[in-house]
Amino acid sequence: MGFAFIVLSIIGAIIHLAIRRPKNRAEVIDTFLLYSLVFNVGFVGFFFGFIPHVFFPDQAAAAIGWPGGSHFQYEVGFHDGAWGILGFLCILFRDRFWLATGIGWSFFMLGAAYGHLQDTILHANYAPNNFLMIFVDSIIAVMLLGLLALKHRAAGRS
Repeated sequence: MGFAFIVLSIIGAIIHLAIRRPKNRAEVIDTFLLYSLVFNVGFVGFFFGFIPHVFFPDQAAAAIGWPGGSHFQYEVGFHDGAWGILGFLCILFRDRFWLATGIGWSFFMLGAAYGHLQDTILHANYAPNNFLMIFVDSIIAVMLLGLLALKHRAAGRS
């Protein structure tokens, strides 16, 4: 499901740009970055982190290939939910709020990707929500960091 939000963030930005013609490169970058923050932080964090880990913890654990019954699920869920809220708030707040949200979520995503990779290698855990998340989490982090770097570079030119 994570790949779907990566694709939706790109398609949403393209549709937005087709309807509302950008005036410059900075507007194009901002549009892609906003859609990435809303979809890949907001939706992913809230609907695919908070809700399953808090309300369906044993099912979430099973999908990752982990044992159920851990209170850790609850903590991870609220962590993801907090970031999800920040992703949605990027619609209202911009500039350094985007920077902080993008860097913070990317740091978490890279750490999560490493954890999933380690679990795959050490425990042969090829459960879809473990193994595939190595790629999804990494792509989201690289995409956000790349867009933030482009935004910073474009701001330096104007």
